[in-house]
Amino acid sequence: MAYVFDTNSFSVLGNYYPEQFPSFWREFEQAVAAGKVLSVREVYRELAHYARHPHLTDWVKSHRSIFTPPTPEEMQFVSDIFSVRHFQMLVNEKTRLNGRPCADPFIVARAKVLNGCVVTEEKVTPNAARIPNVCQRFGVDSTNLQGFMEKEGWTF
Repeated sequence: MAYVFDTNSFSVLGNYYPEQFPSFWREFEQAVAAGKVLSVREVYRELAHYARHPHLTDWVKSHRSIFTPPTPEEMQFVSDIFSVRHFQMLVNEKTRLNGRPCADPFIVARAKVLNGCVVTEEKVTPNAARIPNVCQRFGVDSTNLQGFMEKEGWTF
């Protein structure tokens, strides 16, 4: 299964320092090499602005190839997401006006097209325009980082 990672899940990875969690990073690198861990270009851009841990910034830069631009099929699905008026709030006005990256619709679209699973730390919030809400609406599997590790059968 393909797992499409959100910015906030990569940020949580920053707390797993490679020197203290080498077995985690070995497993994660194997998942990346197997094509299981993916993301989108906008997540790369968000991490370039917001990543707090130097080891995470270095890792992201050295794995740039997993952060790909949307395909035409994914762009069509982003359009489908935004056809739901409420989900247009995924990109808030401040983000638009400041030209900041916004990965949320692209993450869901990538997972939908690949029949994969979104990995995000967001939670379903009633009546909100949040990634898990969009996933539920469109039948896309989602989990958090712990759920990803459970799905993969990882224990340390």
